[in-house]
Amino acid sequence: MLSITTGLVALEEEFIQTIQRESEISFPFLGIFGLNPPAYFTLFGHKIYFYGVLIALGFLLGILYCARHSRSFGIKADDFYDMVILLIPLSILCARIYYVLFRLDEFVGRPASVFAVWEGGIAIYGGIIGGILAILLVCRHKKIPVPAMLDVTVYGLLIGQIIGRWGNFMNREAFGAPTEIFCRMGLTDPSGNTIYVHPTFLYESLWNLVGLLFLVIWGKKGKRKYDGQTTLLYFLWYGLGRAWIEGLRTDSLYIGHTGIRVSQALSIVLVIISGALLLIQRGKAHPAEKLYVNRAAAEEPAGGKEEKQEES
Repeated sequence: MLSITTGLVALEEEFIQTIQRESEISFPFLGIFGLNPPAYFTLFGHKIYFYGVLIALGFLLGILYCARHSRSFGIKADDFYDMVILLIPLSILCARIYYVLFRLDEFVGRPASVFAVWEGGIAIYGGIIGGILAILLVCRHKKIPVPAMLDVTVYGLLIGQIIGRWGNFMNREAFGAPTEIFCRMGLTDPSGNTIYVHPTFLYESLWNLVGLLFLVIWGKKGKRKYDGQTTLLYFLWYGLGRAWIEGLRTDSLYIGHTGIRVSQALSIVLVIISGALLLIQRGKAHPAEKLYVNRAAAEEPAGGKEEKQEES
């Protein structure tokens, strides 16, 4: 086993390239050793990467959950599906653009690789920006309040993040700096050298799972008082976790040569803004009839109300 000091030196670019695809994984605190998950499987002669499969699975389960519960926010399932049709390609596009913009040096000499999404390189915050753009466009067209659509969508986003992060596990990526913390993850390269690092993909997956469970329980207790409240809680919770976890990672995007991590800075800004807005809204009265779900129910024909009751 390499020492922490040696591990810090070993985590240079060349070592990371070797360790990602070929290392065995271990979790000593769980008594798990020798894990060697495949990065892909072959189907009809084509390589299908688990990273993409898990992201797609997270998307699918998130969409199904949101569509099933969209009525609780006053939004028809069909309207939600219409939004998703635009959201998926726009999120992928923006996630790629975000990544490329902060790593321009890597793409200047090979511009064609900008479009090679299958080679990896997307950023969650870029995806969120693309998703928000899709929601703005669809809500404007269908005359649905944006905060209400965001409130239902963040549940799917959390589900996607919880599952999608395990794609990083399959790829041996998105891990943190060397550590001896009790929950460390071991990476053993083909030469038999082992370093222990922060399993940041696991931290983020579990952090989002706790956030999802909280929002589900909180929502079922009728704590949601105004449209957009769930979204603000999501940004506060996710921002807090990401600001902490990003500081542990070794593959962060940086703002130029400033040494400032893009996602960490953005997370801190989100925490400040969402926290301030939650405090401001807490001091205001929020009549139940102003919630979009209640306004939509009041305007809905009797047949629609009966259908909603059956669904619930």
